[in-house]
Amino acid sequence: MNAGASGSEFKDILKYAFAIDRDGIQHVVNADDLKMAYRHTQTPKDWIFTHAEFFGYEGNTETIRKILKNNLAHRADAQPLGKRTGGSTFANPIGHKAWKLIDQAGCRGLTVGKAQVSEKHCNFLINNGGATAFEIEELGLEICQRVKRNCGIDLRWEIKRIGQIKKINEELAK
Repeated sequence: MNAGASGSEFKDILKYAFAIDRDGIQHVVNADDLKMAYRHTQTPKDWIFTHAEFFGYEGNTETIRKILKNNLAHRADAQPLGKRTGGSTFANPIGHKAWKLIDQAGCRGLTVGKAQVSEKHCNFLINNGGATAFEIEELGLEICQRVKRNCGIDLRWEIKRIGQIKKINEELAK
């Protein structure tokens, strides 16, 4: 996953990433090896990343502190900090903001069981305590369907979902 925020991404600062595969073989790769793109990497599914080294850049300490303070304040204003979320749920489609599409489709505050679309930032799904994977998945699929109906755009999950997704989707299709 090529995570990012405030115009920066891991691919911009990754020096090396260290992984191990199912056979216990260790791998050392860089951003080019991972073919990093917007919120995406091309890595074998069975790799587990254990640690990474990043490039650091020199700068004025006070300037860096101000940038960090501003970034943290923006995040606190814009995102549901302190809530149980998996982070940003859907990748931004080219030329669009996922949160805006979700909001325009009428999904702000939408709930399925104990899972809810954040009122503060529509691209965050909140577990209000006791939400099941099934409820989170069902809510995400409802969002995708509403956005598709509203504007014809397919949302792509940014969160890496694991488990019995196919089984859940089959159950939801009934």
